[in-house]
Amino acid sequence: IGKMLKFITKKSQHVSAERLKVQRELFAFNKTACHGFPHCPTALAWDPFLELFAIGTKTGSLRVYGAPGVEYVAEHDATSPVIELHFVPKQGRLITLLENNTLHLWEINMKGEDSILEHVESCTVDSKLRIFTCSVQSSGDHLYLGTEGGNIHLLDIKSFQMTDTIIYQDLVTQNVPEDYKINPGGVEAIAEHPSDPDKMVIGYSRGLMVLWDNQSLNADQTYICNKDLHSVSWHGSGTKFMSAHNDCSYFVWGVSTSKAVESVEQCYGPYPCKAINKILWKRTTGKDDFIIFSGGMPRANYGERHTVSVKHGGTSKVLDLTSKVVDFFTVDKEADDPECAEPVALVILAEEELVVVDLSSDEWPSFALPCLSSLHSSAITCTNHFCNVPQDVWDKLLDAGRKQAVSCSTKPWPLVGGRVTGEAPAQHDLLVTGHEDGSVRFWDASGSCLRQLLTLRTARLFGAGDGPSGFHSAQEEEEEEEWLHFHKVGTFDPYSDDPRLAVKKVLFCLQTGRLVVAGTAGQVVCFAFNPEESENTPEAVQLNFVGDRDSFVWKGHDPLQVKSCAVKSEAGFHPDLVLQLSPPAGVTALALHSKWGLIAAGTAHGFGVLDFVQKKVVVSKCTLNPHDLAASGDMMSRRKSFKKSLRESFRRLRKGRSQRGRKDKSMTKSPDSRRPRRGEEEGPSSAVASPASRHNESAIDPGSPLSEAKPVERQVEARSSDDALSSMVRCLCFSSSFILHSAATTPTLWAGTNAGAIFVYTLAFPPSDKRDSDPVQCTLGKEIHLKHKAPVISIHIIDARGYPISDPFEEDPKGLVPPQRVLICSEEQLKVFTLPSLKPFGKLKLTAHEGARLRKAAVARFLSRSDPARVEYCLAVLSNLGEVALHSLPDLRRQMLESCLRREDINGICSLVFTKDGEGFYLSSPCEFERFSLSAKRLVAPHCQVDLPEGVRPQPHQPQEPQVGKEVEGAPTEGAAEEDPKEASGEATASQAKAEETAGSAEKKPELSSSPATSPTSPKEESSEGGDDDKGGLDSPPDSGISSLVITKNESNFTTTTSTVGDLKSLELEDLLPADHEVLADKLRSECKIEVVREKRTVVVVREETLVNGSSPTN
Repeated sequence: IGKMLKFITKKSQHVSAERLKVQRELFAFNKTACHGFPHCPTALAWDPFLELFAIGTKTGSLRVYGAPGVEYVAEHDATSPVIELHFVPKQGRLITLLENNTLHLWEINMKGEDSILEHVESCTVDSKLRIFTCSVQSSGDHLYLGTEGGNIHLLDIKSFQMTDTIIYQDLVTQNVPEDYKINPGGVEAIAEHPSDPDKMVIGYSRGLMVLWDNQSLNADQTYICNKDLHSVSWHGSGTKFMSAHNDCSYFVWGVSTSKAVESVEQCYGPYPCKAINKILWKRTTGKDDFIIFSGGMPRANYGERHTVSVKHGGTSKVLDLTSKVVDFFTVDKEADDPECAEPVALVILAEEELVVVDLSSDEWPSFALPCLSSLHSSAITCTNHFCNVPQDVWDKLLDAGRKQAVSCSTKPWPLVGGRVTGEAPAQHDLLVTGHEDGSVRFWDASGSCLRQLLTLRTARLFGAGDGPSGFHSAQEEEEEEEWLHFHKVGTFDPYSDDPRLAVKKVLFCLQTGRLVVAGTAGQVVCFAFNPEESENTPEAVQLNFVGDRDSFVWKGHDPLQVKSCAVKSEAGFHPDLVLQLSPPAGVTALALHSKWGLIAAGTAHGFGVLDFVQKKVVVSKCTLNPHDLAASGDMMSRRKSFKKSLRESFRRLRKGRSQRGRKDKSMTKSPDSRRPRRGEEEGPSSAVASPASRHNESAIDPGSPLSEAKPVERQVEARSSDDALSSMVRCLCFSSSFILHSAATTPTLWAGTNAGAIFVYTLAFPPSDKRDSDPVQCTLGKEIHLKHKAPVISIHIIDARGYPISDPFEEDPKGLVPPQRVLICSEEQLKVFTLPSLKPFGKLKLTAHEGARLRKAAVARFLSRSDPARVEYCLAVLSNLGEVALHSLPDLRRQMLESCLRREDINGICSLVFTKDGEGFYLSSPCEFERFSLSAKRLVAPHCQVDLPEGVRPQPHQPQEPQVGKEVEGAPTEGAAEEDPKEASGEATASQAKAEETAGSAEKKPELSSSPATSPTSPKEESSEGGDDDKGGLDSPPDSGISSLVITKNESNFTTTTSTVGDLKSLELEDLLPADHEVLADKLRSECKIEVVREKRTVVVVREETLVNGSSPTN
């Protein structure tokens, strides 16, 4: 009866309102930061005024960066690639063009004490238009959109709507030779004049370039090159510009002549070369200019190279990168002469890394990146996190890192936009990554900016590799082809000489600075920290799990051969011992206790303990069973016969069909729930959240009907010894615990396997004066076998309050409360046993109740954000469904459940690591860590602001209300024409951007605009040229048509021309209405030019200009 009452009370427990309040103060799920390099970047933009740069990616992600710690992350709703990025100068606004033909406006706006990146507007471009290039006006009013059809459309940034203004290709090319007029190609480049915003160079893909004047709607100069055009760049003086072409040639053109002033044919010839993709021409205060371009390598020998060439006077270098160059820009220092620029840094965005080159120092060294580092310079194979690193150890790491970075630039970091508003980190945190090439990298994870501190390479200890241990070690390689001056930059190197070098486990002792690195071929390397450079020969120790058993034959890879000669080590970690496990399988578990002088390592064959003080093996345990011995070489297969596999497959199919209907019915009971949440069947009860509350509330209301429902327990089949690789060691743990009796603690080693077996070994140490000579005794004390035989993920020794017993990497905690308990986390259950009796205290069935399997588990500390004295320790777990949960200790009550990753994201789930402060990291892509927090108090996120100049942001666009009583839009009143004739009339010629500035007389406009507006529906006007007859092509206007009538008084003759799409014709004055005749005749008595626009069958005068000496500006 007592047991039944206990069961009933556990099931009906409610969490009080007070506890819910405490939960909200302790726990909260937030994704806080992104660390690393954006995955698959596709576009780059730079704002030289605010000193911010932006990166767009293939998945539609948008990142804006400034000084270290200034970072904004946003996502487009669509996952379409970002094709182009453009800052609106000085405004803190950004325009993105996606592959799905949509334009988006983003703004950096204040929200609370920090600023955020917000999506403000979007505009969908006609699907028939294929945009080739974009360019923002220096005034920030419009965005030029160059299309495949050769026309240039304008986007009004203020309203973020497409205007009716179109610069038609046939108008631009009316004075060029016939062969280029017919098909000059799409708009490849638009470059605004550096000092005259009314002029710009329009470059077409076939090589035609035009210096276009938006004021006069005229081509001031036409340039013809018989090579396909790729890029255009102005000289700072504005008197000439440079064009780059498809054969690595570039030409210099002057504004006063159509002939090339200077030409460089195949700068890396005489052999055929690849195209120059982008070129920059920087005028400096000295006599030599900077010419920087990407591409252009000789096709035959270096066509696969990814390069950026830098030329400055007699100095020339080809910066060689490992991945494709996306884009680049220069950071310029202000010069006394506004026409000059002093480039201090070259920023290169490649597909796999960011490279920043110091152009102000000799030899042009690279900067060590304080952020945006290439985490995947070699593929990440393991991750570990260490909290609260002591200051002395931290200083040693910093000093060793500075000595490694001697080849990097010593100048200050050149990208300094924005300012960090957050407080300095209160503690030093370390993120350690192991890589495929055998390297280990240390990262400063204290703040929102992940900075590389140190790099350690283990390949140099083996015959596989002799690479140096430095930041830019590739730069020290022998240069090829001196005449090309190749200079290796960047750290990305995806190629590994030997897959056996890959790092599987990394442990770092914060108290002693000892590091242990375990690899794929059974190698375990022990390092000691040494602040000085030295040379030593590490000792090799063998540990064989299987011994001389005749039935075992290893069919895998050979072990790595440790070098027998002395190894020279830089300041930092120096190897003193290499443990080689046999068979040389990958290390699956690792434990280190520096104070005891012990290392434990496990593989798929067993585990062993090494005394690194005496450099001797203490104990070796083989976990193989007879079936595993027979399988030997195929250790990773399931070792099932085809017959058995087929039989079990059919059983699963039949079982799935029989349960499908029942499952579907249960799924439809609650429209808000895709998967029913279940409570506990036995043991401590837990609070359960409804699916709708997962993303909104961190504290879970257990009083909901869903949480009180009786849990539905799945039938979990017991695993046989052949069901998986049961011999694999999954976790190892050193701890002092009450394993023999409750009078005193005993040093112990706990080992868990894939078969649900836990081995507990007691350790006996000799007196301290004989520690170097007498052996350490290791004896099997107890053995536990879980009934469900699920793999053991982790083992934790806790006290009565759930506080973890001394971590071997941290100082011993004080105030522990007996009795001790052991928490065993398997893939299917959480179990707590009392020590030393090993009596069950409680359990939580995850697979049976949730249908989930445990993938990661760690004990974390949580501080209250309102009560500094309140501290709780909880177990943080991750399931194969991508959900993270918190369970109180030792009663295993659920405190929070949140969806963190997609269940399909296997790489992210496998890479996730919890921290001891309630945070977590996982790889959201091969090159980027996503950081999240489960703690309400500890949030490490970017806190920054961007200070904008006063008045740079335009006021929100106020659309004009239509005139009452008018049948046609676009005919403004006299007052409207005076205030803003451009907006009121909706005119559609390229001259309208400067209409107000060039108006000859303001009072003439109402008089002229009144006459056309008197008869907006005249039949004669409806049939005028450029109306319904013009159907156009892809870039042509709608059927209502837009015609531009220019009437010029030239001495005694009257000349009329019109600019229409497709067909340019002359119009006589008789084509206008009689009322228009009278007004125009009156105006033409004075020397003036009048332009009339016919839009939507309404004639409106939008501009007039006084002629000089009777000459026509259109000539």
